Amino acid sequence: MKKRALLISAMLAATPAWATDAVNIYAASSMTNAVEDLIKAYESDHDVDVVPVFGGSSSLARQIEHGAPADVFLSANEKWVHHLVDNDIVQADHVKLLAGNQLVLIKPVDSDQAAFDVADKQQWQTLLRNDRMAVGNTDAVPVGIYSKEALTNLDVWKTVEPKLAQTANVRLALALVERGEAPLGMVYKTDAILTDKVAILSTFKPTLHSAIHYPLVQISDTQASANFVQFLQSDKAKAVMQQYGFRTDMGNEKFVE
Repeated sequence: MKKRALLISAMLAATPAWATDAVNIYAASSMTNAVEDLIKAYESDHDVDVVPVFGGSSSLARQIEHGAPADVFLSANEKWVHHLVDNDIVQADHVKLLAGNQLVLIKPVDSDQAAFDVADKQQWQTLLRNDRMAVGNTDAVPVGIYSKEALTNLDVWKTVEPKLAQTANVRLALALVERGEAPLGMVYKTDAILTDKVAILSTFKPTLHSAIHYPLVQISDTQASANFVQFLQSDKAKAVMQQYGFRTDMGNEKFVE
């Protein structure tokens, strides 16, 4: 008993008095600015260090699957959360739909390109004859998956697909258009309105692609993680996300197992 008491005392002595809780949130690139502001707001009222890791949802999910120390995961689509649920990495009852978004077609702000019929194959061929359109990887990155669905449903996928510049995440696709390296890009509305270097040509109808949902997942069962997840669903957090153009009134929309 005495040895056990000595061991506990030694452990307590080894723990810095200033130590605080920490939460690692792995978040989709399209949520970068909003999450950074959310972290500032939360840390100002809580003795917690929230550490963000940003990237494509597919890449983040794979990292989590292979043991990355994520406490919270904020994905840009449901596919990669389903992947983690199906592989028993996370529990479905720990998933909530946090926000929504829109898919838009953008151009460099100084481009004189006018809006056109996105269902017209000939116009796509003319516009992309000597160029490529920036988009997230259409097999793995959520914005790319939504883009492929929209172009397929418009019956122009086979025309456009050979002319795509596919990137590892939506911010890279946005950057190509910002720098004028791509005349067109398909990104989220929330990314497009963050910069004055691009302009929105058109907004794709939501019926053309799967609903753009941002599932929030609590991975670790610590109280610090639970508290941060609860904050992200609060009115204060929703107000921050709305400032960046995210839809936060999810109504009856739910994560389907």
